[in-house]
Parts: sequence; structure tokens; C-alpha cells
Amino acid sequence: MENKKLKIGIFGLGLIGGSILKALYFTDKYYLIAVSKSSYKEAENFCDYATDNINALSDADVIFVCSKMKDTNDKLLELESVAGPQTIVADVSSIKGFLHSEYKFNFIQTHPMAGTEFSGFSASKADLFKGAKWIINRFDPVIIGIINDTGANPVVMDSVTHDRYTAQISHLPTLLSFALFNSVEDDARKIASSGFRDMTRLALSNPDLAYDMLNFNRQNIEEAFIKLINSMEEIKNLPEDEFKKLVYDIAQKRSKMYDENGKNIF
Repeated sequence: MENKKLKIGIFGLGLIGGSILKALYFTDKYYLIAVSKSSYKEAENFCDYATDNINALSDADVIFVCSKMKDTNDKLLELESVAGPQTIVADVSSIKGFLHSEYKFNFIQTHPMAGTEFSGFSASKADLFKGAKWIINRFDPVIIGIINDTGANPVVMDSVTHDRYTAQISHLPTLLSFALFNSVEDDARKIASSGFRDMTRLALSNPDLAYDMLNFNRQNIEEAFIKLINSMEEIKNLPEDEFKKLVYDIAQKRSKMYDENGKNIF
């Protein structure tokens, strides 16, 4: 007899939720339920059932909560009246410290390390996670299998470490991108080319998402900023020969960090 397909619910259909849905749809391995107040009609061609009713998730085996970060705790609380104790519920928030940890269901904190400056279901794509890291706070074979099926590489990492690292490699760069754009004179922007474009790309981020990231992970960002300032002071005071060597060393390390598709190969 054919094995029953695992039922996966996607609760929230923005860039991340839509991309999870599309990636899993093309595997043809799962029964997919898409739930969104605003975008479920757009998702109908990529799932088995699309609705605006959260109760459709009552018999799901796994639920991904892909709402705005500031709404995640509320959405998780909503699910307590819907999901059973054996249901695996996973968030996708880029910060973990603000989340409640105890629920009636089996809660796993996750964060796909992928995205774009665009938002909404129309910006989602099936290959968004291909080759990307996907953080989970504890090992679970079901979640590991689903992540692998999106094309991502699961990495187990505790939530405290996650928030410290994302402050350094994501949230501080976002803050610096906004600050750099804001510090440049209007006339200077008129002659700006690729360097300024690339350094300020993160200033194109969804404003709601950027604000939540910078607000919810403030302490870790401040600590990362202090490390950056200390590093800049150290570099500034290096003798010329040591400064030149450092520039070459960093350029070499940076050249080996990403593959031709822009994915981290560390």
C-alpha cells in the first residue's frame, strides 16, 4: 500500500512561506495546505488546499509559521487551539530571543538563511533555499528531511548563539546599509555606481522586517557594533606593511567564501 503523504501546513505566504510552499510542491512528496488571510488565492496552483481558515491546519503533521516576525508569537498562540501535541510547529524568524518556548505542540525554532530585498508571495520562488544554510535549534529527523527537500542544508545551533551570529552577519550589515545611505550627500548619490549600490542593497529590505530585526536583537547588534569599531581602530593603527598584508589576506578569504551562485560554501 502506498505510504500516506506527510501533511505540511504553511501559515503565512510571504517571501519565505511562499518559497517553502513552492519548493515542496515541486518535490511531489507532501500534501500541502496553504493558509493566509491575503494571499491564499495566489497559492492555489502550488498546493493541495489553500484557504484563509487556520482550522484547516488541525490535521497537519508539520506547520511552518511564516508570518511577520512581530506577529509570530501571536500566530503560535493561535495554533495552540488548532495543533495537537504531536504536531511539529516551526517558525522561520531571524531572531529567537523574543519567542516563547513552551507550547502544547512540538515547537522547533528554525531560520532559513536565505532571502531577497523583495517581499510577498509574488516574490517567492522554489529555488530560494537551494544551497543555503537553514538553522534549527535541535535535531529532528522530520524537519531535517523537509529542509533537505527545499534544497537547503540544515545546521543545528542553539538559539542564543544564533542570535549572536545573525547580529554579526545580517542585522549589523542591515543597520550599516541604512546608515551609509543616510550619511551620503544627495549630490554624491548622483555619481554613485556599483560599490554604493552593493553596499546599500540591504537598505532595500522590507521596512517592517528590517525594523523588527534591528529592534528585537538590539543588544547583540550593539555588541557586534563594538567589535566592528574595535576592528576598525586596530586596522587603522597597523603599520603600512601589516595593513597591506591584512588587506590581501581578507581579500583572499572573502574570495573563497561563496560559490558562483552566491551561496556560502564554508
